[in-house]
Amino acid sequence: MSSTFKEIYKTSITNPEEFWQKVSGDVFWFKKPTQILNKDKPPFYKWFCDGTTNTCYNALDIHIDQGRGDKTALIYDSPITGNKKKFTYSKLKEKVSKFAGALKNQGITKGDRVIIYMPMIPEAVIAMLACGRIGAIHSVVFGGFASNELASRIDDSKAKLLVTASCGFEPGRTVEYKPLVDEALKLASHKPEKIILYQRSGHEVKLNAPKEISWDESLANAKDMDCVEMNANDFAYILYTSGTTGIPKGIVRDIGGHIVALKWTMKNIYNINMDDIWWSASDIGWIVGHSYIVYAPLFKGCTTVLFEGKPVGTPDAGAFWKIISEYKVKSLFTAPTAFRAIKKEDPEGKFFSKYDLSSFESLFLAGERADPDTIKWAETLLKVPVIDHWWQTETSWAISSNCTGIEMQKTKYGSACRAVPGYDVKVLKSDSSIAKPNEMGDIVVKLPLPPGTFPTLWNADERYKKTYMTNYEGYYQTYDAGHIDDDGYIWIMSRTDDIINVAGHRLSTGAIEEVLSEHQSVAECAVLGIADKLKGQLPIGLIVLKAGVKKDNETISKECVQMVRDKIGPVAAFKVAIVIKRLPKTRSGKILRGTIRKIADKEEYKMPATIDDPAILKEIEEDLRKNNILK
Repeated sequence: MSSTFKEIYKTSITNPEEFWQKVSGDVFWFKKPTQILNKDKPPFYKWFCDGTTNTCYNALDIHIDQGRGDKTALIYDSPITGNKKKFTYSKLKEKVSKFAGALKNQGITKGDRVIIYMPMIPEAVIAMLACGRIGAIHSVVFGGFASNELASRIDDSKAKLLVTASCGFEPGRTVEYKPLVDEALKLASHKPEKIILYQRSGHEVKLNAPKEISWDESLANAKDMDCVEMNANDFAYILYTSGTTGIPKGIVRDIGGHIVALKWTMKNIYNINMDDIWWSASDIGWIVGHSYIVYAPLFKGCTTVLFEGKPVGTPDAGAFWKIISEYKVKSLFTAPTAFRAIKKEDPEGKFFSKYDLSSFESLFLAGERADPDTIKWAETLLKVPVIDHWWQTETSWAISSNCTGIEMQKTKYGSACRAVPGYDVKVLKSDSSIAKPNEMGDIVVKLPLPPGTFPTLWNADERYKKTYMTNYEGYYQTYDAGHIDDDGYIWIMSRTDDIINVAGHRLSTGAIEEVLSEHQSVAECAVLGIADKLKGQLPIGLIVLKAGVKKDNETISKECVQMVRDKIGPVAAFKVAIVIKRLPKTRSGKILRGTIRKIADKEEYKMPATIDDPAILKEIEEDLRKNNILK
């Protein structure tokens, strides 16, 4: 490794204020910050405290001011509907400032919360940027979430307004949003004052005036809005992630640090310049969609692709290659699950050979651990670097990566490369001592975290402190476990809490268990994530029935699966609920989920010293074998 990356990284760790002050000079400020880092109240660190700026200005207006208004900002491609559109920076600003006026007409002002529950259409991006323009805080909720998930986010955010659409499209089916929204509003104790609904062509729905109005109606008397001046520590958005208690955690993003860090990442991590075409194949409901479909590429001033489709089935396993070829995409960022799906459908790469990918230079994977087989398959097919990198909803950008815009590193299959400048990553053992190279432990980041990460949780400072910052004093606990090798490469091996990762979607096993426990025949249950070649992990439920239950096991299993589908949503991919006699527990009554997971994944395990009855593990193994979990 030459000195370039090493020196940049060292400066970011030894003198973070100088490093980030220099980086912050690349963004627009109404008032440049003079205090770069406030350390007065750890772990609540504040970056660029006295600076003022605006998210939307840095995403749109700045590029127009610099004479690049005619450059394409956003490409929308929907193979499901056949619609394609391109928006220049000037055109996108025009639409955003008009919708910001529509929000203003509905009484939305600085600091108000707006829920955005929409499919992958340009109006979703316009709504996000319009919130930023007038200083409202948006909370995007993935359109595939069930009504109770939407309701919990309405309640926690106390949203004043909800923006939605009549429907979303999946391969072979239409997801009607209005009934889901109606049910969520019944369940929510807090009621938004207004609903703005975008009517999708051919799928229009009846609206209940005056509370519900169409997108077009909202624009009728709207005036263009200028960007409002925001303090760097005001919040840009809330993004909810599964909480182990079943109560969603509202990750918040402060405006100044978000702009500074994300704009820096586009060149330094992904090697993307203003003239490049960038594509993040994710959903705006997830953190990847926030950071790398919408914000970072627009902060950088390049072109970003908004794709309403899937890696397979829209129409075939060549969907990704078609987009890359048609728009001359330089780099793609997606989840390993997407490539496992393409590999399953087209292992020989026959679809790939139909397209010209001469513009394509790199593939970035994140969301769950990328298995070496998938990386090698993609490398052989694409003949470009395939980079597995690691980051979280909490951080909003990569903790570790091959920083291709600074200096290319060698690939180590199974590793997410080295820590990115700004992140002082350590592996700690349970006694808080630093692990030796290649020794497993909890992966943590020394405080303060760099700009663009989460300064707290929405209305939950104490939960933020207790959940993330107290187990290891002076460190952020990532809840990932693994090791760092002799070359500084980070190896993420597993989660240390009960969050499982299904196709890049983090889901709480505790939340699924809560649903299963509601079944009238279930006495107790355990949910665990088992390894799956396609999705990374899949949840399975083990359920113990109450005495005297008359229903047959198959019926109960089917009912449990349907309950999870109704209450968590199809995104959980929950399809297996196995009726067993008893759950393995410690003498204190703790269910041995980790041991069951190892049995299911055919991993070696030690007999837990505190187990109540060792014979039960053989029973579990037999139950898993009978149900084709162990093959």
